[in-house]
Amino acid sequence: MTPSASSPLVDISNLCFGYGSRPVLDGISLQVPRGKVTALMGASGGGKTTVLRLIGGQLQPQSGNLVLNGQDMSGASQDVWYAARRRMGMLFQFGALFTDLSVFDNVAFPLREHTNLPSAMVRDIVLMKLDAVGLRGARDLMPSEISGGMARRVALARAIALDPELVMYDEPFAGLDPISLGTAARLIRQLNDNLGLTTLIVSHDLEETFRIADQVVVLANGKVAAQGTPQAVRESSDPLVHQFVNALPDGPVRFHYPGPDVRDDFGPSGSKKRTGR
Repeated sequence: MTPSASSPLVDISNLCFGYGSRPVLDGISLQVPRGKVTALMGASGGGKTTVLRLIGGQLQPQSGNLVLNGQDMSGASQDVWYAARRRMGMLFQFGALFTDLSVFDNVAFPLREHTNLPSAMVRDIVLMKLDAVGLRGARDLMPSEISGGMARRVALARAIALDPELVMYDEPFAGLDPISLGTAARLIRQLNDNLGLTTLIVSHDLEETFRIADQVVVLANGKVAAQGTPQAVRESSDPLVHQFVNALPDGPVRFHYPGPDVRDDFGPSGSKKRTGR
């Protein structure tokens, strides 16, 4: 059955996942609507990148459902997952370019790997994708010869080389200067709208992400703490969401890792323990 245009591209319901005995996601439910920019946010270690890996099939849910483009991926074969991945693009943290390949060859890599297109057509597609990110003139440079912001844009051109339906970004703004950050954010929004993509961003950059997102999902303590428009999330009364969006030091997310009471370590009894008296 062909999914309708109004149905979400990604539909996750009651999904649970953990690493060993450590639970990470505890029955989360969220949707990624078609043609929109969805931001996945929350404190470090909250499972955001894990969600990307589950959508990409690198990890499998321990329970719950994951539906991609109308297809339930529970128990899907490797062939089904390979076909699903060909409709996805992924921008890794810091770009993850192949350092021994030129800018051109980095973008050409997925085309050569997954298609049998003639070299002339591969060339035209690569140059079009590089032009879309403003780097057609850098085609012959090596990754060591370009800046961090440029490398991120080359990685974005590679991520959209196969005209994916879904593009996922893992911390696309990390380590960028304000100019490069603003350029990258505008580019993500423009490509989403101009190419008819669906975008899922994991980011900690609140202001820039809220500026370009249609929907924000906040993960906390293994659950979805908030889900809605950026304005609705800003106005959330949930204490953890309020702490997160206002960058407050005190709240449900504590600065100190759990440990002994301060008086036990620094008081008279702690002193005796340290000296062995």
